[in-house]
Amino acid sequence: QVQLVESGGGLVQPGGSLRLSCAASGSISRINVMRWYRQAPGKERELVADITSGGGTNYADSVKGRFTISRDNAKNTVWLQLNSLKPEDTAVYYCNADIRPSFSDPFRNYWGQGTQVTVSS
Repeated sequence: QVQLVESGGGLVQPGGSLRLSCAASGSISRINVMRWYRQAPGKERELVADITSGGGTNYADSVKGRFTISRDNAKNTVWLQLNSLKPEDTAVYYCNADIRPSFSDPFRNYWGQGTQVTVSS
């Protein structure tokens, strides 16, 4: 059973920083792309950033220059560093990854349970 578990959310003032973590556990042969999504109240879930197993990254325009995604393939972990936070960054942040549980399995898409980030003074 593959699980993605996020941590690191919380309440922060505008201009502050947070670091989100997401660890994949269970039967894992290989992880391809790892992603962070977010969903604000009343809005659709949106892709924030993604990173390939080789370290290639992409960011939503709204977070470029403020957020940084990174990963450790040996630890099956992805991080999202959130700097210069704004009230509009308030959302539930979700980890997502394409994981092959065993060598004979196809890649499957998995979601974490989400972690709340609230930016408010």
